[in-house]
Amino acid sequence: MDQSSAEDLPATSWHGSLNLVYAHHYGKTGLIQNRVQAPLKVQRPFYPEGSDICHSVVLHTAGGIVGGDRLSLNFQLEPNAQALITTATASKIYRSNGLQARQNIQMQVDAGACLEWLPQETIVFNGATYRQDLRVELAPGASWLGWEITRFGRSARGERFLQGEWRSHTEIWQQGHPLWIDRQWLPGGEEIINSPHGLAGQPIVASLVWVGKAVEPEIVEKARLLWTLTNRQGEAGVTRLISGLLCRYRGSSTAEVRNWFTDVWQLLRLSFLGRDSCPPRVWQV
Repeated sequence: MDQSSAEDLPATSWHGSLNLVYAHHYGKTGLIQNRVQAPLKVQRPFYPEGSDICHSVVLHTAGGIVGGDRLSLNFQLEPNAQALITTATASKIYRSNGLQARQNIQMQVDAGACLEWLPQETIVFNGATYRQDLRVELAPGASWLGWEITRFGRSARGERFLQGEWRSHTEIWQQGHPLWIDRQWLPGGEEIINSPHGLAGQPIVASLVWVGKAVEPEIVEKARLLWTLTNRQGEAGVTRLISGLLCRYRGSSTAEVRNWFTDVWQLLRLSFLGRDSCPPRVWQV
C-alpha cells in the first residue's frame, strides 16, 4: 500500500471528487446534488426508461489515471430513488511514475432505493500501480447491482501485465453487518499471468454482484445457462450470496463478458425489479 501523504505527491497529480445525491419525489428520481472537482464530471441526467430511473454518465476529463492521482466518488440514493450510473468510456490506468494511483468509491443506498453501478472496462497498463476501494452501505429494503471488468495490459497490441500491481477491495454492508467482502490483488509478472490461480494466460477478469434479496437456486441455474447458450470462449462461474448473486469471468473478450453480464442483468431485473434492462446508449458509441 502506498503510504505517501498528500504533501508528498507531485503537483501534477489529480485530486478529483464527485458527489452525487439522488432523490425520488412525485414519481421521478432526480439528481438533487452535484458537486464535482476536476478531472471528474457528470453529464446531465437521462431518462430512457421513464422518470422513475435516472441514468447518469461519469466522465474522467483527463483521459486516464496516473501514479499519485487520488479520485473520490460518493453516491447517495435517498429512499425509493432509482439510478443507473455508468462511465463514458473505458478507464485507463497508465504506467506508474513510482507512486500508487487510488480511487475510493462510497455508495449509500437508502430504504427502497436501487443503484446500478455499471462502469465500462478498466484497462490496466503494464507497469501501473493502482488500488480501488469500493464500499456500499445498503439499507434494509434497498438493492445494489455492480460490475467490474478489468483488462490487464493493452492486449490488442500484445502488451502483457508483467510489472506493476492492481488491487480491488469491495465491501457491502447493511446495518453494521457485512453482506459481501471481496479483496483481489494481482502483482504483475509471468508467474501470476500464467498460473491457473491467476489469469491462466487470459487478459480479462470480471465480477458482477447483485445484493438486495435472496436468490433462489433456479435463478442461479438460469444465469449459468445464459453462459452456455452461445459459443463462449472464456471461463465463468455463478454463486449464491447471503442476499444476492455473484458472477465471475476470466477470458479474453470484453464483448463476451459484457454480453453475458447484460443477459444476467436482464434476468435479475425481470426477477426482482419487474422491468427489462435498458443498456445506456453511451455503450454503443
